Amino acid sequence: MVQPSSVPASVTPIKFGTDGWRGVIAADFTFERVVRVAPVAAQVLADIYGDTTGSRSVIVGYDRRFLAEDFAKAAAEAVQAAGFDVLLSDGYAPTPAFSWAAKQKNALGAIVLTASHNPAAYLGLKVKGYFGGSVSPEVTKQIEARLEGESPAQNEQPITAGKLEMFNPWPSYCEGLRAKVDISRIQDAISQGKLTVFADVMHGAAASGLNQLLEMPVQEINSNRDPLFDGGAPEPLPRYLSQLFRVMRTHRRGGEGSGERLAIGFVFDGDSDRIAAVDAQGNFLSSQILIPILIDHLAKRRGWKGEVVKTVSGSDLIPRVAALYDLPIYETPIGYKYIGDRMLEVPVLVGGEESGGIGYGTHIPERDALLSALYLLEAVVESGQDLGEIYYRLQEETGFTAAYDRIDLPLASMEVRSRLLEQLQKQPLQEIAGQPVVDCNPIDGYKFRLADDSWLLIRFSGTEPVLRLYCEAATLEQVRHTLAWAKEWANRF
Repeated sequence: MVQPSSVPASVTPIKFGTDGWRGVIAADFTFERVVRVAPVAAQVLADIYGDTTGSRSVIVGYDRRFLAEDFAKAAAEAVQAAGFDVLLSDGYAPTPAFSWAAKQKNALGAIVLTASHNPAAYLGLKVKGYFGGSVSPEVTKQIEARLEGESPAQNEQPITAGKLEMFNPWPSYCEGLRAKVDISRIQDAISQGKLTVFADVMHGAAASGLNQLLEMPVQEINSNRDPLFDGGAPEPLPRYLSQLFRVMRTHRRGGEGSGERLAIGFVFDGDSDRIAAVDAQGNFLSSQILIPILIDHLAKRRGWKGEVVKTVSGSDLIPRVAALYDLPIYETPIGYKYIGDRMLEVPVLVGGEESGGIGYGTHIPERDALLSALYLLEAVVESGQDLGEIYYRLQEETGFTAAYDRIDLPLASMEVRSRLLEQLQKQPLQEIAGQPVVDCNPIDGYKFRLADDSWLLIRFSGTEPVLRLYCEAATLEQVRHTLAWAKEWANRF
């Protein structure tokens, strides 16, 4: 095994983002760096959570990316050599399965080798806590500080290596998820031909997931391992879903005159913590639509209560549906870590972000795409309605109809980024796309509420010259007009 001391001093310092450290394989993300990071992460977990758990064990898992299992093995051996007991996954699995294992097995936490939805060139390392969710920024800052400020070899006393055992994360995880829904009712609907389920697993870690959960085959798409992701990225966005759209269209044509058959297509990102869907009519349903549907199902049919947590970029339909059931709303900056932190503080019904991460107070404080799929299947079966029909009903009940889109605008340089930021701070926008600005929420970026009740959110990437623009308005035409205005405004700088 390569020792940490061989890492060149000139390598860029390792930094953790919103959920882990990620980098280009063989450039930023190397075996030398992984075997240095992993034991430091384990030691920080032990220092912070050791007294709570009384444990010295760490879970290590991985997704289906290029060399992910080899990086995981190297990480596991480095953690073992540092004196920890390691449970290393014997195969790929969703990131939420490893978070689940950390809690179920009373481990200090989990180290997961994944780059989530990033393009094929990337791999990454996520750190999860004993409670089954992402560690706080304070924890990752400690990891960074030790990596930057300490000599790789400071131990004066020899360390006794821990044990390394293999385990299968799927059985316990699937058993836990099945117990949260009326699984037999979903199985009956599928076996009787009343419901057809498609799953685009995007060559990622959700492959076989619904089959195992439902204990019957569903029609998987892109289930083979392809570290190049068909030249795209394993992100649940329409531009990567041409095959699923074709399959759903074909199914719809073949199903004409077949009665009240329901169909649903799920989309899972690379490590299965984000979800999107396609309804029976072939419409793409982002989490901006799925979260309201889930609130309605869990509150109306399950009768559950709790806070609804949304990020600042979440749809206005979310608080409107929550209001139907007198559920409190709590808004956070963008990033699931803020939702997870809230789940550790108060009873939460559902928490979600516009990029596809949705979690539940009935589960660990972690976004979980497969559990979301089960709850959505339950909603469809129990209502007898397609997801699109449920969405339309919620629009009618709330009197709210809107369209949403987001674009990432590359900027010429970080200097341009600085000029834009200074402009927003010193001269806040008073009018956008012909609409007066009536309010500005600075919780994360600048969210401008306009006179017609539409909104535009302007955020900056913290690490690269990229401007993120989000908009919700009454029509898609208006959304596009507002985003085009925002692009033109930004390009003036």
